[in-house]
Amino acid sequence: MMNNSFNECIATQNIVANVMPPVLIIEFLLGLPTNMVALWIFCRRLHAWRPNTVYLMNLMLADFLLLASLPFRIDTLRRGENWVFGDAMCRMNLFMLAVNRSASVAFMTMVAVDRYFKVVHPHHRVNRLMARHTVAVSGAAWAVVVCLRLPLVTEKLLRPDKGTGNLMCRSFGGYEHPPPGIRLHYAVFVGEVLLPLLLLIFCSVRIICILQLRQLDRKQKVRRAIHVILLIVGVFTVCFLPSVATGLSAIFIKKFRPHDCPSYLLAGQLFSLSIGFTYLNSALDPVIYCFSSSLFRNALKESINGLGGFNMQVSRRGSVTSDG
Repeated sequence: MMNNSFNECIATQNIVANVMPPVLIIEFLLGLPTNMVALWIFCRRLHAWRPNTVYLMNLMLADFLLLASLPFRIDTLRRGENWVFGDAMCRMNLFMLAVNRSASVAFMTMVAVDRYFKVVHPHHRVNRLMARHTVAVSGAAWAVVVCLRLPLVTEKLLRPDKGTGNLMCRSFGGYEHPPPGIRLHYAVFVGEVLLPLLLLIFCSVRIICILQLRQLDRKQKVRRAIHVILLIVGVFTVCFLPSVATGLSAIFIKKFRPHDCPSYLLAGQLFSLSIGFTYLNSALDPVIYCFSSSLFRNALKESINGLGGFNMQVSRRGSVTSDG
């Protein structure tokens, strides 16, 4: 039967079980210390706040949701994908992982759009927003993200695997007719990447055009902005786009090639592996902090200078040169 074939395909994830745990452990060991340093800088070293810095702070908070959830996924994969923490923890774990993804996408996009307006529309009223205004915008973004991800709390996600007898905690696969909440989850999973990515590409093209038209004394600022946006596009491409591409491939095979179990198995394993790239964003986000905020960059330089043996010059405008 078609349904049984697909259930067997979903249950066979030997490659994922062998590859994913060490990958996730490395991502956790990279993401935790870098984000702890970022948290220390945000809380103790920054003496002034700008709208861009508020967005970065929220991006860091989203990363901590991931870092708090990742050990549970590592443990589950090391057990052969057997979830032992109960139904409530399964829902909460998947909810926090999904919120991290959505919030990371939202705040990286906000950082890029903020740069876009400063370069392409320098006199727009958006550039006159105070930090307290962006706190309200950030709060609204969190509210939208949480509401869109609530189905992961209300739906039953812990299901027994017929092949191994393990309890599998998944938000994808195993549904012949997904309930409305899971359908919304699928739609958000795809839309939250593709739509912002198109927006980021538009911002990149517009800023590149400005880079070619502006006077020489403005080029450094414009180039810094395009570097930030291209970096964010790179994070989208490496971390988020593979899971969307492989997930859509699995859906296509299931709908239009219902008896092609090997292809569905391959697509499912590639999708599971690509989720590992999604978690990589927590380790890459501190790079975005350094590139996109002169305040953060200067505070980091001052902290390094405080360790001794370094003499990094920090200018008021955020132009930093290293003397050693």
